[in-house]
Amino acid sequence: MPIRTHRGRAAVYRRLWGWPLRSPKHLVTAVIVLAAAATTIGIMLPEPPPSRSYRDQSGTTEQHQAVPAPASPTPAPPTISVPNTPPAPAPADPAGLHVVEAWGAKWATHPPGTPAGKWVESLRPYTTDEFITVMTSVDPANVPSTRITGPAVPLSSTANSIAARLPTDAGDIEVDVMRTEQGWRVSGYNKVS
Repeated sequence: MPIRTHRGRAAVYRRLWGWPLRSPKHLVTAVIVLAAAATTIGIMLPEPPPSRSYRDQSGTTEQHQAVPAPASPTPAPPTISVPNTPPAPAPADPAGLHVVEAWGAKWATHPPGTPAGKWVESLRPYTTDEFITVMTSVDPANVPSTRITGPAVPLSSTANSIAARLPTDAGDIEVDVMRTEQGWRVSGYNKVS
């Protein structure tokens, strides 16, 4: 262990850092000085320009920093405030909605006692390769629906994906389809509660 002396740089640092802990009055004074310094620095710093985000057609969001305009000798024209409304979703491809309905009919309509392998094979033409492996773990006896009760209703869509709600006799399900090299295929579903 090093020998501590009352001389040297370490001793000076010890005295500075130890000063606020000598008494409650020193501690309160140190806190007030630090708060005043932080407030002063906060007031002196310039405010950053606001950032705006834009969503392009593929669904990705880009951040853009606002650049301050150069000062001009003429006054700027008045600005009109436009409400920030999200863009309307792209119309859903009817072929994708047809796949949702065809997949839903195969998913819901199966006779009691249908083997899981036969049921999964009936879903394969409408399902992505990744999601068909998930469907192999589902027992068709656990599917509460027995029939589709209406057409698929698109919830959101882009050029390569559609989320649609499909009504069944046991409640609605939300089905996700995506465009693949083989055409539209189901990539997931969730029961709507």
